[in-house]
Formats: sequence, structure tokens, C-alpha cells
Amino acid sequence: MDEADEESYHHAAATHNSPRSWLITAALSPLAVRLIRQLLSHGDYVIACLPPHEIDDEQRSAEFRELINECKSNGKDREGWKDRIRGIRCDGNISSCLGAVAEAVALFGRIDILLCCRSEAVVGTVEELATNLHTQNLVREQFEAMFFSQVNFIKAILPVMRRQNTGHIIALTSTCGHLGTPGLSMFSAATWGFEGYCDSLAYEVAPFNIKVTIVQPNLEVQSLTSRLTFAPQIPAYVDAYPTAPNVRDVLTNVLNSDPETAVPDDPDPETAPSTPGSMSLEPEPGYGEIFSRYPKLPSLTIDLLLNETIHALTAIGGHENPPSRHIVGSEAAVAVKEKLKTVTEEMEDFVDSSLAVDIFESELKEEARRPQKPEDKTPDVTASGSEPP
Repeated sequence: MDEADEESYHHAAATHNSPRSWLITAALSPLAVRLIRQLLSHGDYVIACLPPHEIDDEQRSAEFRELINECKSNGKDREGWKDRIRGIRCDGNISSCLGAVAEAVALFGRIDILLCCRSEAVVGTVEELATNLHTQNLVREQFEAMFFSQVNFIKAILPVMRRQNTGHIIALTSTCGHLGTPGLSMFSAATWGFEGYCDSLAYEVAPFNIKVTIVQPNLEVQSLTSRLTFAPQIPAYVDAYPTAPNVRDVLTNVLNSDPETAVPDDPDPETAPSTPGSMSLEPEPGYGEIFSRYPKLPSLTIDLLLNETIHALTAIGGHENPPSRHIVGSEAAVAVKEKLKTVTEEMEDFVDSSLAVDIFESELKEEARRPQKPEDKTPDVTASGSEPP
């Protein structure tokens, strides 16, 4: 890009089809790497934020390092890529987010799209995450990764987008924003929390021409391409869901499909704690250790899993009139529709109870609606014992 073109880019608002500047909050996932390739092919500019614990993990960072090598190559289809991408170590605290935003503006002059896409799932029921201080810390870590780190990026970027009088914030979540999932209680809670934050944010920033979109793919898009942390299991929950798939078992089967990610063997059942027969106020101890894994799936499987979501992000990102919420894929759409249908049906079943407490239809309200008689200004002669003058 020559100086004239660069000056023009820095001051002109990007349109949907022109080069756009993206800041991606977690760029090491398989989804992020594939998305970045698409963006660079389109001519876009990318600030790729790299969580330190991920860039230092050889398996997790392998695809991104391969992408950087591609950018440095002399291939015609990769021409100019290395000048339009910058990787920045960023752990999601507010100071590192401010630094990443400042560097992005210094390099590319503006930020058109912020993609909040960091995802880590803590696997465990509510009870399993309350057994000791270590499992309780997993709850905090879940919210730090899924909520607070993304909020820090948004807080850091809002002044820039307000000055530009344009911008698009995309929150990549999952259908867990609509559907509570057994075994992913805190993952669901953090997702709902972040979506509620974004819904409120959308109204607050609308006067500054800043758009906010929540993108919800299937749960597997995030959970099977990000770090999974397992809390020790409580025996009472081992066979608690006979009529539905157990999330812990499903994810364990995926990890066990590759020897490099296989989960630790369960402890000897004879030495594992058993469910107490009496009621206790103390949480039941779990058995096993806390452990984390990055799922390792075949490349073709990952492509099939992610293609719809990547297409949605590239189509929506920077759109002049983007949706406030976009559900990706027919399976996700059907699941959300079923949940909304259930909510509507339950509301109708109990609508009389809901209206019964409405003060606008209560006797008190009816009394308040009655016209009041004008106050009698005549003095009380019986009290004073005298006639009015």
C-alpha cells in the first residue's frame, strides 16, 4: 500500500466489501486461523490477539504458526499478507487490551470490527464445581476467560469506535446463550452473562453508529475447538442422565479418540469416595484430578464443523445493517426455536397467575381509578363551636 492509499484507508470508513480492519480477541483457535485466511484473501487487515497460555502451547499454536509462515512466503496468492497481519500477546486484562487496541490503531489507523471469540469450557455440574477451593477457582477462571476478558476488549475499543463514529462488535458465543446445558453450568452462565451485556451495550452505543451482533453457532463449534477443563466427578452424577447424552462422556469420547489427548484413567472405584447415605451440608467430594485438554480433530472434520460459522462471520462483519443476533445452521436454529416454543407454552399455561399479580387490574387500582370527590372546604362548626363569619 503506497502512502496515498494508506492515508485514504486511515480516514475513510470501510464498507462491507472494501478492506476492513479486524481485531480478533483469541486468534489461535482453528476457527480463528481459518477466518484469518479468509480475511487476508479478501484484503482485510487483522490484529490477532494471542493468549500467552495458548501461544506457548505447541499443539494449540501450531496452525497459527503455519499461517504466519504462509504469510511470509512469496506465493502470488499470499502477496501482501504479511503487511496486513500483526500478532500481539494479550492475556485479556485491561492494560493488555488497551495496548492491543492502541497498536492496532497505530498500525492500521482504525478498527472496523472487534470479534470477541475467546472460549474455554469448564466441564462439571454445579455441585462438582463446589467441592473445594480448586474447583471453585475454576468458576472464576471460566468467567475471566468468557466474560471479563471480552468485556475488557470492548471497554478498550469503544473510545476508538466512538471517535470514528462507526464500528461493529461481534460476540461469537453459542446456543448455550439460549439453552442451559447439564455439565456445562458455568460455561452456560458465562455465555448468558456476556450476551446480556452485549444486548444492553447495543442500545448504549447505537447513537455512535456502532453495531453489536451476537453470533450463535452450535455448542460444538466452540467446545470442540477450545480448551476443555474437567472438574473431578461426583459419583452421584455418573448415571444421573439415562435419557440424554452426558456432556462429560461425549467430550471424553472425543478426547479419547486421539492418544495425545486421552483423559486420565478413573481412580479405582474401591478407593473413590462413595455417595453418603445421609444428608450433609458439606459438598460431596469428587474423585480424580482437575485436567485440561485441547481436542484434536482431523482437519476435514474441523472444516466441516466450522465452515458455516466462518461464512456467517465474513458475511456479517462490517455489514451496514447487521442483525442483532444470528443463529448459525439449521440444527442450532431448530434447538433455539424449540426452547422459545417451550418458554411461550409455559408462559401461556401460567398466564392467569402472571396477570393475577398485576396491580393495574387489582382492586387497589380500580379504587385509584374512581373519581375522587372534591374536598369539603366548609369549616367544622361542631369542633370550633362557632358559626363561620
